[in-house]
Amino acid sequence: MFKQNLQITKSNILDSTLFLKKNIISLIPLRFVILLCFCKQIKPFMLSKIITSATIGIDAYLVETETHCEKQIPGFLIVGLPDNAVKESRERVTAAIKNSGYEFPVKKITINLAPADIKKEGSSFDLPIAIGILAASDIVKPDLLEDTIILGELSLDGSIRHIKGALPIAVEAKAKNIKRIILPSSSVKEASIVEGIDVYGIDTLQEAVRFLNGEFKPEPVKSNLEEIFSAVNTYNLDFKDVKGQENVKRALEVAAAGGHNILMIGPPGSGKSMLAKRIPSILPPMSFEEALETTKIHSVAGILQKEKALVTERPFRSPHHTVSDAALIGGGSFPRPGEVSYAHHGVLFLDELPEFKKNVLEVLRQPLEDYKVTVSRSKMSLEFPANFMLASAMNPCPCGYYTDPDKECTCNTGMIQRYMSKISGPLLDRIDIHIEVPAVKYKELSSREEGEHSVNIRERVVKAREIQLKRFTGFKKIYCNADMSTREVRTFCRLNDAGEQLLKMAMTKLGLSARAYDRILKVSRTIADLENSENIEAAHISEAIQYRSLDRELWNH
Repeated sequence: MFKQNLQITKSNILDSTLFLKKNIISLIPLRFVILLCFCKQIKPFMLSKIITSATIGIDAYLVETETHCEKQIPGFLIVGLPDNAVKESRERVTAAIKNSGYEFPVKKITINLAPADIKKEGSSFDLPIAIGILAASDIVKPDLLEDTIILGELSLDGSIRHIKGALPIAVEAKAKNIKRIILPSSSVKEASIVEGIDVYGIDTLQEAVRFLNGEFKPEPVKSNLEEIFSAVNTYNLDFKDVKGQENVKRALEVAAAGGHNILMIGPPGSGKSMLAKRIPSILPPMSFEEALETTKIHSVAGILQKEKALVTERPFRSPHHTVSDAALIGGGSFPRPGEVSYAHHGVLFLDELPEFKKNVLEVLRQPLEDYKVTVSRSKMSLEFPANFMLASAMNPCPCGYYTDPDKECTCNTGMIQRYMSKISGPLLDRIDIHIEVPAVKYKELSSREEGEHSVNIRERVVKAREIQLKRFTGFKKIYCNADMSTREVRTFCRLNDAGEQLLKMAMTKLGLSARAYDRILKVSRTIADLENSENIEAAHISEAIQYRSLDRELWNH
């Protein structure tokens, strides 16, 4: 009896519940029911992922830009160790999206730049952040986003500006099997050097959206390497313009042929700077590998000319003597390359050498020895290549006329010694050739005869370099005679009896220092190569001895 009553009670309750549901639903207007059903289909948040890239040192790495849009109090937050330039992209992106005719979502937007443990800097994240927001709003289709790197700085009107580091980013994209890159049209030439990847130049945010949606189909930009290298070595400066100074021209030819560092000593107005500026015109042409490595450095630093796709001419850098050690070697809170790296595979010219601060000159010792610069910070350590030919010039004394036969020197011995001591022995030890540059006489200045053209000198230099490359096949990091260590000097710079006697006499009679020994052997090996001589003769030793001015007793006492 009790169970039967309980079942009756349950059935009555169920009937009552159903009655109430039917009556309540009937009381709700139909439009609210439709809205409720529609809201159930709306996602509470939207997520998109865009591939972009950034540089660290002279190399690039991929960055994933994750965009999360959520229906909460409107906000715009960028995480992932952004610097100030990246944080400021919020304002640029917001204005660019609105001015391009798109609706900016009134939501809480969170941007994550992964990997989050590497600091991001620069303004090239603007475009991927904007595309990420539009993709999360279903304005950009996701079809092409997975295999595309997107880069660019946005203006407030939606146009896209030039970026740094396009070449190393393109190299990294190819290594990671990325199919295409979208970047500003002004940066497209250097990126198009890399084969096997499609590079597209875009001018506005609207063009980028139309391209990703398949509404705009530009052709990928390609570069013709043969055409680029056909304009190589079109130097405006030529050795034919230099009057006289035949002995100095010869020393510069030897320096270029063997990759030797050179120091020119002479009075003011003798033509030291004029001669140094013409050194690149006689250096061998750059190989594609050298051009690519040099271009990467210039691209990351933002000093690559926009109309140039590749650095095909050897760089010539001439920093002022007030330069700091960080500017010369590289550094900063986020390390950047310095002048020694900008001169990679080219010439670094230091005029008025003793006027440079001593600590600045001392930091040159590592790159001159190792052909690279290591910049260490608390959170990172970066290496920049710095394989350059050092050309330097100086006066023989503070007034400049110590060795001039026509003008009287006003400096005493102590002043001269203090002036010369600004250049340390270890630095001089890394300079193979010291050459005196006398003042040019009127007869030579007034002569209408042209000197030898740079093209002719360069032909001899190239032949000598080819001999050296063949000799050093199989040796790592040895491309010319200047790169030889003591072991290679003993192997490739053997002397005959006449040469041994001459060098011994020079060491004792002329007061040459011990450090001059290896330098003389290296330079004599280069002189022999210029004459296509397999053996080093006494004449080659004799000429090399003349290129050690600062090791003589005249300067040491």
